[in-house]
Amino acid sequence: MSTGVKFDAQQAIMEHRLSYGKKGIICGLGSGITWGLQGIIFAIALTMFPFVSSTYSAMALVIAGIVAAGMHDLFAGGWVALYTVCTARRAEFIRTLKTKPGKMILLCTLFGGPFAMSCYTVSLNYVGVTYALAMQALFPAIGAVLSVVVLKEKLVPRTWAGIFCVVIGAALVSYTPPTGDAYPNFYLGIFLAFIAACGFAVDGIIATYAMDMIDPEISIAIRLMWSGIFILVLLVPVAGIIGGAGLVGWKMLAGFFSSAGALAGLLIIAAAFTGGLCWFCNYKAFNMAGAARGMALNVTYCLWSVGFAWLFQKMGFYSYSITSIAIVGAVVILVGTILVVANPKELLQLRNN
Repeated sequence: MSTGVKFDAQQAIMEHRLSYGKKGIICGLGSGITWGLQGIIFAIALTMFPFVSSTYSAMALVIAGIVAAGMHDLFAGGWVALYTVCTARRAEFIRTLKTKPGKMILLCTLFGGPFAMSCYTVSLNYVGVTYALAMQALFPAIGAVLSVVVLKEKLVPRTWAGIFCVVIGAALVSYTPPTGDAYPNFYLGIFLAFIAACGFAVDGIIATYAMDMIDPEISIAIRLMWSGIFILVLLVPVAGIIGGAGLVGWKMLAGFFSSAGALAGLLIIAAAFTGGLCWFCNYKAFNMAGAARGMALNVTYCLWSVGFAWLFQKMGFYSYSITSIAIVGAVVILVGTILVVANPKELLQLRNN
């Protein structure tokens, strides 16, 4: 083979990898954009019947957030499952559930679904979308700390610097609530959003091992649908009975079949679609551009939420309030997360992918 032909072949391979990596970056940005949009749609739905009513107790409002989390995960998993069925992978569901990694996926779902997603959804009611998503963006740093404690991994100085930035950013976000009385339970909401980030971090550690051996899209569908079923069938009634609200959660579900609750139901389905699309884009980005780039692009959702919230406020669909220091904190969290997941210089070197 001549030198010229060999060079042309190498150049073609390089250009293919570059193109593949660029598509991965688009998917990564898409995951951040869709999760930021999901948060806004979700927050708007939570302001409507049957999630709110003048007759609800404080505990009933908490149950409303848990019901919303269950509906989101069930429908989001349904959207992803529909895609996998359309791509002729229906048989993979049963086969995956019989494997050890498949059973691990069901285990990690208990952290990422009933635990983390429910806390995140309830926090939306208490602090609004940007504050909740900014705190949720802590999960890569929390995961890094857990990897030291649980897996005995060693972190490089850059990662510790990123964790420090994340802590500072979280302090800025949670330091001062917005003006007015829109969020009387602000600090409780911040706490719940932080707990959600911890749950997503634990979920990620378990799921990373399992998804190395099974189809990520099948995994996503199973995780989300199982989470939704677990929340709606078990967690909602148990939380209601323990909290003294009875079966109000199931009554909320019945409310979606009334004309008054139809719009909220449609918004939850729309939020589930964007949520499922986020998961899909996220794992495509992991595969095409690398896990570090994918995660760094995904956590931009805390900033995308600012733009979407402002837009929906101007359209009259959403009441939005945020302090300038919280926006600065969200940016600091984003920078810190990027330092945690990768060397910023390497994130820009697609040719070495």
